[in-house]
Amino acid sequence: MRLFICLCFIVFAQCFAAYAQQDSVVTTTDSVPVKAHLRGPMPFLDSVAHATAMRQKYVSDSLSMIYIVKPDPLRTNMFVDSILKADAYQGSQYLNISSSRSKKIQGYGHIRPSRDPWVIAIIIALLLFSSAINISATKDMSNIFQSFYNRRNMTQAGKEDNPINVWTFISLFLLFGFTFGIFLYLLTTGFYKVYYTISGFQLFMTLSLVIIMLFATKFLVLKFLGFIFDINKLVNEYITALSLTYFNITFVFLPVALCFSLISDKYIIYLLAITLLLVVIIFIWQYLRSSVSIISNFRFHKFYLFIYLCALEICPILILIKALNIGFK
Repeated sequence: MRLFICLCFIVFAQCFAAYAQQDSVVTTTDSVPVKAHLRGPMPFLDSVAHATAMRQKYVSDSLSMIYIVKPDPLRTNMFVDSILKADAYQGSQYLNISSSRSKKIQGYGHIRPSRDPWVIAIIIALLLFSSAINISATKDMSNIFQSFYNRRNMTQAGKEDNPINVWTFISLFLLFGFTFGIFLYLLTTGFYKVYYTISGFQLFMTLSLVIIMLFATKFLVLKFLGFIFDINKLVNEYITALSLTYFNITFVFLPVALCFSLISDKYIIYLLAITLLLVVIIFIWQYLRSSVSIISNFRFHKFYLFIYLCALEICPILILIKALNIGFK
């Protein structure tokens, strides 16, 4: 009986030890899943817990790859693509941009032309010089302006040997040359965009000196013709008519040159039209009127008048236009 009880106790102890060993293996399955797997098949509940843990680890790794780890540069960014699609400009060279406030067509623009700063200084100097002439020779300046309106004063000035003072004549002649020079400079370089081997102040001085020498040569040739043909009185009257015409034109070119240097290029064409109209009026009213009066008192063949007009009046102007390479638009 005692032997039987001992055997039962030993068997019970062995069973209890085996159960304890199996329970230890199962409880350590969550901490060391590899060992449980190696020792035997995993129970159902433990496999579910293991799969859930692995899923959580996978999700956490995916989120870390998106928000923490540097993304792949080749991966398409949907957010940036949506912004570019909604707000990025996809037109052609920004020419078709329009807003609700403005309907103006956008263009490429253009370079704003700028004139030389010394031009306005030259024009101011010419204005001061003309004022000085007016102050020093008030009577002569009054005769010049009155000769344009009063035909009697014009006839009286032509009959006098010296209608104006010599120094006044020289000063006004220089004023005419430099005023005409600055006008031609602005016309050729500013409006017609003609370029020469010289430019700037040097070109202005060259044009002015050429004009002064050209008209001075013309007066000398007329004096020489009057001496050769013994018509000095007629030539003096004609030179007086020419000088008064040129001096009146000077006071047209002077404000025109000032406007020329200040206004925009798109208004220059209208300024030139007004200038041409005023010059034509002066020539018709003063030059032709005086010339017809002079020619009517001296009888000669009209062919000589035609030759003179072609040689000393028309041809120099055409040569000057050709030399300056001015093309009429």
